[in-house]
Amino acid sequence: MRGRVGSRTRARWLGLRWVHLLQGGALMTPYFLLVMVVVGVVRPGVRPFSSEPGWQFLGLGLGLPLVAVTALLLPFVRVLEATTARTLACVPGGALDTEPARSWAARWRTAGWFTLHAGLGAVVSGSTLAVPPMTGVLLLLPFSEALRSRLGGGPWGADGMVWTAPVAGLALLLALAAGAYAAGAVLARCAPPLLGPTPADRLAAAERRAAELARRNRLARELHDSVGHALSAVSLQAGAARRLLDSDPDFVREALTAIESTSRSAVGELDAVLGVLRGDAADREGELARPPTLAAGLDGLLARGRATGAAIAFLPGPGVEPLDALPDETSRTAFRIVQEGLSNALRHATGAPVRIRLTRQQTRKGEELEIAVTNPLTGEATGARPGTGGRGLPGIAERAELLGGSARAGVGEDGWRLSARLPLTTASRADRADAR
Repeated sequence: MRGRVGSRTRARWLGLRWVHLLQGGALMTPYFLLVMVVVGVVRPGVRPFSSEPGWQFLGLGLGLPLVAVTALLLPFVRVLEATTARTLACVPGGALDTEPARSWAARWRTAGWFTLHAGLGAVVSGSTLAVPPMTGVLLLLPFSEALRSRLGGGPWGADGMVWTAPVAGLALLLALAAGAYAAGAVLARCAPPLLGPTPADRLAAAERRAAELARRNRLARELHDSVGHALSAVSLQAGAARRLLDSDPDFVREALTAIESTSRSAVGELDAVLGVLRGDAADREGELARPPTLAAGLDGLLARGRATGAAIAFLPGPGVEPLDALPDETSRTAFRIVQEGLSNALRHATGAPVRIRLTRQQTRKGEELEIAVTNPLTGEATGARPGTGGRGLPGIAERAELLGGSARAGVGEDGWRLSARLPLTTASRADRADAR
């Protein structure tokens, strides 16, 4: 059974590759006719369309350079040839490049393939047109006196040799099939190196994938840090307002005002993210990637957190203030880190006081801004905090590394602690480039 399936597969491959070779012959026909017309114009006394093999091979030889030039000048030839090779030559699609030729190296390799396909296809096509009729004549030769008389003194004119004509005809037919099989195998073997991606194409594709992955990761970080924090704050503020609805109307009023402001901001940022994902707001991607600085957004962040009823203490160390004196890039990353730490503290340690400390330190690498967001433990198990899908803290670590710093979270002497170190001087820009 397995041998029968294998025979069917080989027969199918032979049929498809034969069609592929016939296609190559069809592609060669316009160039062959053009060369023959030019030869007839240049040499008026010559009959280039005669059946003499010499003229046929001359037309084939002069037409092949034109085939190569076509592939060099038209990059989309690579797409067409790769598609037909994958479909008819039974070449795995992953081994072929179905994009237009972008470099001259790819164009030259496409020209080599196109020339090989057209040349072998022309030979197999011509043989396919000539051999079957010849085989039919040889098979009928022993039974037709008229055919033998027309051949005259050919090799099968003698009566003893006439019965060898059918054998010769079958041999020609088998030779045609073997030649088509060999030509198809040559094309299938040459397709991956000639139509496959070049090292430069592989590098460019990897760079495009890396850039797209980095873009998606950046959008995911922004969506989590902005919209995720806003939704968490709204949930906590609504819960606090519900608990104090009867006892503290003023607090409820402040909480509802904070909910309104937070939700409006979240809707705006969500619209920006969706606009970038749809591809119709490419100019807004830069705005999305630029969160507020500490100077511009910290007061509002603390106000939204305090609207949940939590006691939040902001403790700037010496040299930190004024906040607008901090480098913008460092200040924006610091804002996202404080935002994530505050959001986690409010979500997982509801009612516990939160301390946010910023200090400026001198290290071997230069000046650094140290950020620490702490809150007492409330009986929650140590380790990764549940409820956020585990995306917030890895995103913070990525932000810090992209800037040339570091971030970590865990249980410390003062409870749960999210800490980060961010560079403040230009001495760490080499480290930032390595991280990127």
